[in-house]
Amino acid sequence: MNIRRLLLAAVSCLVLVNAALADPVHAKGPEPLRIAFGQEVNLADYLVPGKTTVFDFTSEYCPPCRMYDKPLVHLHQKRADIVVVKVDINRPGVKKIDWSSPVAKQYGMDSIPRFKIFGPDGKLLHEDKPPEDRSARQQINAWCEALGEE
Repeated sequence: MNIRRLLLAAVSCLVLVNAALADPVHAKGPEPLRIAFGQEVNLADYLVPGKTTVFDFTSEYCPPCRMYDKPLVHLHQKRADIVVVKVDINRPGVKKIDWSSPVAKQYGMDSIPRFKIFGPDGKLLHEDKPPEDRSARQQINAWCEALGEE
């Protein structure tokens, strides 16, 4: 009987510790979340339940990426149903576009900006696959144009 109680207590403790260590469910903040900083990342960990989530693969050393910064911030702030998450492909200290970073390799980045859009149910809706498929970028451009952004 004491062994059974001890095992039950041990299992209960493990469940509580595991729950405490689990990744939190992300919510939409006032500004787009910036993640990765060159390290591998699981995008599913950053989906916001019930919201359309736009992942923007970017680098501060990419002029076309910087052109999307302001419109994406406005999209994030003005559309309650859309969350923008910026995936920084640069590792700290790298002073150029970091094509060799773990996250750039993980997602096969050979050009940026690149976008992935997931629906409120967590399913992939649009994904840029250069050079021919720019469906995610086209969707983002349409949303930004509807807000009066260029």
